[in-house]
Amino acid sequence: MPILAIPLGLLIGLSLGALGGGGSVLTVPALVYALGQDPRTATTTSLVIVGLTSLGAVIQHARAGRVRAGQGLLFGGLGAGGAILGSLLAARVPQQVLLTAFAGLMLVVATLMLRKALRPGSAPDADPTAEPMLSLRPLRCACPRVVKLVVTASVAGLFTGFFGVGGGFVVVPALVLALAFPMPVAVGTSLLVIAVNSATALASRVSAGAGDLDWRLIAGFTVAALAASLVGGRVASRVDARHLSGTFAVMLVGVALYTGARSAPALF
Repeated sequence: MPILAIPLGLLIGLSLGALGGGGSVLTVPALVYALGQDPRTATTTSLVIVGLTSLGAVIQHARAGRVRAGQGLLFGGLGAGGAILGSLLAARVPQQVLLTAFAGLMLVVATLMLRKALRPGSAPDADPTAEPMLSLRPLRCACPRVVKLVVTASVAGLFTGFFGVGGGFVVVPALVLALAFPMPVAVGTSLLVIAVNSATALASRVSAGAGDLDWRLIAGFTVAALAASLVGGRVASRVDARHLSGTFAVMLVGVALYTGARSAPALF
């Protein structure tokens, strides 16, 4: 197992636990450029790492009352179709195209995070005692929001299946806007959604022939990421989220530019 797997796992686990969205996009570039995997294997490996790390991070958030399991499982179930479609598309796209598209995705995520970090004041959290717009018992909804919810869940699943990322940068805002979740609860619940989407996409890839995975690397990377995600959960409750998002976004821009510079010229 490459020694770099440990510090990289720590970095990604920390960001995933603290931010609940956006942190996992570093996994694929780390696997490709630091650990030498090809893009297709890296996106499949990322699904295992991100899924297990998110599932572990959910535990701490659940203990703090920041996870709504019913809505999270429902959101993940709605994204299953997108996750399967994304997995099928990833198998048919040239690897350099996949990496170039991934660089564009990172820039989009970084832009969203920077806008949030630079906003003068953040919108107040939804009332934690308010009933969500969509619940399982009984199933009640406001139809326009349900349409947005289904579309957003499908897009998050598509990102997970195609790029091997969690899609939390889509899930967290959706939980806040469509289901009226308070931000801390949205972050915790998004980790459950990421775990569900990752499992669905991974199952689709395995059934289609995912190839050999380096399980020693996955084990070391995941253990480090899990440990760091627990620290990230504590950081999330003590540090201004805008500072975290801004710092991470700047780093993400650098990784995106590097990935684009390495992959885009190969297309021509």
